[in-house]
Amino acid sequence: MTNLFTRIKDTIMADLHAAVDQKEKQNPIALLNQYLRQCEQETEKVRKLVERQYALKDELTREYSQAAELAEKRKYQAEVASKAGETELYEFAAAEHQQYSNRVERLGTTLEQMKGQLGELERKYEDMKHKLKDMQIRRLELMGRENVTRANHRMNQVLNSNLTSNNANARFQEIDSYLDRLDYQVKSAYYRDTIDARIAQLEKEMELEESKSI
Repeated sequence: MTNLFTRIKDTIMADLHAAVDQKEKQNPIALLNQYLRQCEQETEKVRKLVERQYALKDELTREYSQAAELAEKRKYQAEVASKAGETELYEFAAAEHQQYSNRVERLGTTLEQMKGQLGELERKYEDMKHKLKDMQIRRLELMGRENVTRANHRMNQVLNSNLTSNNANARFQEIDSYLDRLDYQVKSAYYRDTIDARIAQLEKEMELEESKSI
């Protein structure tokens, strides 16, 4: 189990930063995305292995508790059989007690070893998660730098290119002329549609003024 974690750490994660630094100029975001996918997959595998180790420890703990309980029970039964003079029953209980005692000792040793191994696995798993988070932050940093570079490039094109400026000015003038033509057409249409009514109104107003002056 320990060798598995060491191999995963050495082959996938140990040189991630160095690899990214070497290939950053080619396609840094795509490269980081590739490494992140690998790290996420391996981290998920390790998480399942750690959970499996916890489950095994819990199972061993139950076996240890059961064996210890039976060992105490057979010890008590052997004492009762001895006092009662039941030699055959005493020998059976005593043999059972020895069997369970040996099992308790063996399970206790295994549990202690497993606790130590589990602690090491947890430490390495946390290390993998930190490295994965570092890569995620590194990706955000690179994406930010890439975005600023692109934005500056586009702004420089607009601000520094005479051709772009001339084209923009010409486009603005074209739009302005179009709006003037559109305004003229709207006014012409309005006059054309209302001229009869307006002339008639003007004639009435002129006649009224003439009648007032007489």
